[in-house]
Amino acid sequence: MDRSLSAKQIPNRERLIVALDLPSVAEAKALVERLGETVVFYKLGLQLFMAGGYFELIEWLRARGKKVFADLKFFDVPETVRAAIMQLHGRGITFTTVHGNDAILKAAVAEKGDVQILAVTVLTSLDRGDLESLGFQCDPQQLVLSRARKALELGCDGVVSSGLEAQTLRDELGGHLLVVTPGIRPVENSVEDDQKRIMTVKDAFSSGADYIVVGRPIRNARDPKAQAEAVQAEIAALFESHQLG
Repeated sequence: MDRSLSAKQIPNRERLIVALDLPSVAEAKALVERLGETVVFYKLGLQLFMAGGYFELIEWLRARGKKVFADLKFFDVPETVRAAIMQLHGRGITFTTVHGNDAILKAAVAEKGDVQILAVTVLTSLDRGDLESLGFQCDPQQLVLSRARKALELGCDGVVSSGLEAQTLRDELGGHLLVVTPGIRPVENSVEDDQKRIMTVKDAFSSGADYIVVGRPIRNARDPKAQAEAVQAEIAALFESHQLG
């Protein structure tokens, strides 16, 4: 039995979050309709926010029983972040992301209401060389752990972290924080992209992730629904075998 597998009471089918990183609301809706009941949880990021109709899309998703992750990575002076987080109240949003220092995270947590705050640790598009160029003289794992500890102290509900650091977070912080892991690539996916710290579905969950975010491997698949169903089947097999063990 894998002791790192998430023990949180999350329906297996909600552990997959599909990223709707598309140019328009119409294309996002088309993908959601194509995926049908296979996917329950969707991430809406900055591209759709700038396309217009962001909150109308959230209402459309919620009316269809879908869960929403508003991945807007708020980063500004604390008062501005606090006021922005207030705009998410009452919209049925499950998660949102916040970047920044203690004061920014604290402001977000103070106004979170019915939205769970995920602190961004280190983007999965960055490796050690990128961090050094930004002035961080440490490896990604150390930085992720440091930021996660601080997020926990400040009252954040979880963190966004590569699966490569998930095991360290579980070893050091136990199950106190939700771990949401992007940069997921199925084994057969070999398309080059901007994600550097990537991991497979099985390895991410075996390392302690509670949720995974999958974008291009599903969106760009020849049959997106079949690809999503394959991921869901893999998740179900992992957690069902864990429960049996």
